Amino acid sequence: MNKALRKAVIAGNWKMNNTPAQTKALIEELAPLVADADCGVVVCVPFIDLHAALEATKGTNIKVGAENCHWAASGAFTGEVSAPMLKEIGVEYVVIGHSERRQYFGETDETVKARTRAALDNGLLPIVCVGEVLEQREAGITEQVVTSQTTKALEGVTAEELKKIIIAYEPVWAIGTGKTATDEQANEVCAIIRSLVEELYSKADADALTIQYGGSMNDANADGLLAQSDVDGGLIGGASLVASKFAAIVKAASK
Repeated sequence: MNKALRKAVIAGNWKMNNTPAQTKALIEELAPLVADADCGVVVCVPFIDLHAALEATKGTNIKVGAENCHWAASGAFTGEVSAPMLKEIGVEYVVIGHSERRQYFGETDETVKARTRAALDNGLLPIVCVGEVLEQREAGITEQVVTSQTTKALEGVTAEELKKIIIAYEPVWAIGTGKTATDEQANEVCAIIRSLVEELYSKADADALTIQYGGSMNDANADGLLAQSDVDGGLIGGASLVASKFAAIVKAASK
């Protein structure tokens, strides 16, 4: 992390976990543990839990995010939720292009771009996910894959809008598998993303961009990952469902 240049953000991605009642209980347990955090703290929760999360986080330093949004403001898209809907109820962040959305629900670089645009146009702060699968890493094309995904997601995004975006590097082979990129591997790819942003925008814009690592970051490995110069926080899966573990990661990011 380099807090002199940019903000560190720890965001929990709950995935398809927790009922509204469980959401309330978890946030109430978490809030006092992260009250003194020297980093951004976000919980990205299932749509059904958003109201409970927004209510439970009132008066705390915890921000609420959704796990996806559609590119259209409204229409015949059964089962989808639009950015204006999220904005109206008070959601601030939204995860876009998570690897599970790409793997199971047909998300593409093109739809990630469209959803990112919708989020920005409606005043939401997108956490845009990029990352390679195991076969691509083994083939030595991680840089090409991540560069392509990032470039497409940022098409049409102005330098001013870039200030509202977080990019999360999540090696797909490390998500939910218990495998984690080494500290050096995580930092290397985050640095590649930052160099790309410098080419697309400017060094100042690249220096100001928060780039998270996502991929089995937990309370045991957070210190090492967050000590890396280009890792500015984490998009946390399983560990975000346990208040003490998530708080430990926030503590590591607050150093």
